Amino acid sequence: MDAVAGFGVTFKTMFRKTFTEDYPTKPKITAPRFHGRHQLNRWPDGLEKCVGCELCAWACPADAIYVEGAANTEEERYSPGERYGRVYQINYLRCILCGLCIEACPTRALTMTNEFELSDTSRASLIYEKDQLLAPLLPDMEAPPHPRRLGEDEEAYFRGLPTSGGADTRTGGEGPGRRHHTPTPPEPAGAAERPGGDR
Repeated sequence: MDAVAGFGVTFKTMFRKTFTEDYPTKPKITAPRFHGRHQLNRWPDGLEKCVGCELCAWACPADAIYVEGAANTEEERYSPGERYGRVYQINYLRCILCGLCIEACPTRALTMTNEFELSDTSRASLIYEKDQLLAPLLPDMEAPPHPRRLGEDEEAYFRGLPTSGGADTRTGGEGPGRRHHTPTPPEPAGAAERPGGDR
């Protein structure tokens, strides 16, 4: 009786249309937060966000990431800070696409795209180098090495401070470096009279 019931389930689902039937003739639409191939991001002037700190490699449970940091110089600047990732490799033979590396990244240099077609014909081609992982240059970007373009010093670059020292009106903020202003919600009535409050 159990075998008949099992075959019943099999025959019932055998001719049902599957979700992957149209692939690869039609592109597969992934979820917005899908963990696909990694990408090394850039600042708006084209400099790299990666500072070569190796936290992504330490966080990787599969030991799939290899990073070598190096110091920037004024003649050769690849990132706005003191260091940059000179060597960056991800071994997709080991990577389990868990996303722990992007959680560990302090500069949001490493994110994951929706690209999932990672198969290839050789093992060597599945070790992605830095040039394969870097985000493409947008029209206003310049390929490094080059000096910082967004401010005179690191504080101006990272916080978006205007050179005049006045209010930053470029992004609608109310003060220097404030990109988004969130109004403080009104305090509920009687909150000041609460017993035991630190007011």
